[in-house]
Amino acid sequence: MPLNALPPVTTDPKPHRAGFVSIIGKPNVGKSTLMNVLVGERLSIITSKAQTTRHRILGILNGPDFQLVYSDTPGIIQPKYELQSAMMSFVYSSLEDADVILFVTDIFEKYDEEPVVERLRRSEVPVLLLVNKIDQATQEEVEAKMAYWHEHMPNAAEIIPISALNAFNTEQVFNHIIDRLPEHEAYYPKDELTDKPERFFASEMIREKIFKLYKKEVPYSTEVVIEEFKEDENIIRMRAIIYCERASQKGIIIGNKGDAIKKVGTWAREEMEKFFQKKVFLEMHVKVNENWRHDAKMLGRFGYKQD
Repeated sequence: MPLNALPPVTTDPKPHRAGFVSIIGKPNVGKSTLMNVLVGERLSIITSKAQTTRHRILGILNGPDFQLVYSDTPGIIQPKYELQSAMMSFVYSSLEDADVILFVTDIFEKYDEEPVVERLRRSEVPVLLLVNKIDQATQEEVEAKMAYWHEHMPNAAEIIPISALNAFNTEQVFNHIIDRLPEHEAYYPKDELTDKPERFFASEMIREKIFKLYKKEVPYSTEVVIEEFKEDENIIRMRAIIYCERASQKGIIIGNKGDAIKKVGTWAREEMEKFFQKKVFLEMHVKVNENWRHDAKMLGRFGYKQD
């Protein structure tokens, strides 16, 4: 080699990072909106009503040298019946296997999150504390909220003000997550977006429309099951059963001359066709199953019992 020649430059490939990122917080702080933004797909129900997420929903974000497995979880509450207990089991299981925890609060929270905070103080997993909905607050309100959390969560890896709705600071959240992920091969095939089957998302789309159309207790008393899902080259044919707890609720869901359930079906079918990129034929029926939210057997059938 000539004396003035430089040695060849060798660059080691970036290590592959992968891990589980659990999104937790109280109801209606914007967890589902945040996950949809982070994943870049609409996987979780978004409504103005609290406690709409019932399952642990995984959203997978892949890159050449990373895989982030996000978990959207139900809002943390004190369970009052069997369904809510099952929902909380999804939250706690997501904490057990997390590599990074996103604790989402918002600008309006009244500092009553101590049970959650105490659990996170004891966590050995990195916690990113996200103060959401800052687009609805003044700069002074944001600064006061940040100061509060710096005092009460000193072990937080970072405290980041965000607006999930406007995707403000979400790239910063992503960068902080990547920095804290362990080196690991991918947990799922790189072309997968979620661990849930197509039937699950079809049922969630119907349930979302129920939350948007009906009021009071009716949406919380319903569950949707896709009993038939047949996919051909150009069309998906499915039959859905909407379960409710009382005969009076069945009448409300169906509506006068079937007007209400037709509206739910139309809204859901339109969204399904965008999601599945195919024509959808949707048949829906309503059945009464009294007190299913308290029935462990029915909850198991609906997928709320973990192995």
